[in-house]
Amino acid sequence: MHGPTLVNWLLALLTATAGAYCLTRLRHAPCATAAPGTGPTNPPLARESDAAEALMGLGMAAMAVTGATVPAAVWACLFGLPAAAFLLAALHAPAGRAHRLHHAVGALAMTYMALAMTASPGHHHATALGTPLLTGTLLLYFGGYSLWAGARLLRTPAGTLVLGTTGLPRACRLTMGIGMFAMLLTM
Repeated sequence: MHGPTLVNWLLALLTATAGAYCLTRLRHAPCATAAPGTGPTNPPLARESDAAEALMGLGMAAMAVTGATVPAAVWACLFGLPAAAFLLAALHAPAGRAHRLHHAVGALAMTYMALAMTASPGHHHATALGTPLLTGTLLLYFGGYSLWAGARLLRTPAGTLVLGTTGLPRACRLTMGIGMFAMLLTM
């Protein structure tokens, strides 16, 4: 990233914490659906979402700290391959299509940022990285997503505030959206 060092480290701490929480949810969640009446479980789509959000959070933290020191091919594989997988899954399975598309956009945005960062390893602030139109479109998307996720975090459909651990996955999604927005702003 091209922001101030303190901001990079704070963003890395925030996204690493969110990614670690998603990884913990993935690790401690049951794999299969339980018998009726035995309580809530984590269906495969939720596990997929936890895995994607863990990858994104930890990847964003690594990118915020290491930036252009990691070769472009590593970043492209780390984020480009999951993006392709999410796009294919969204095309072939109607269940969870919007969520998979969101994860694909996130992974593609991470690939785009990584390739733009490694293309100019000198961190020249006078030189704009990436394509301004694509950067602007991604800023609009993640800014809107963050506003939407924040509104969902504050209120449930019943109109009550979300309290306790039920709001943590939503808070992680909000954190990821804000983190992506912040990283795109530095381009």
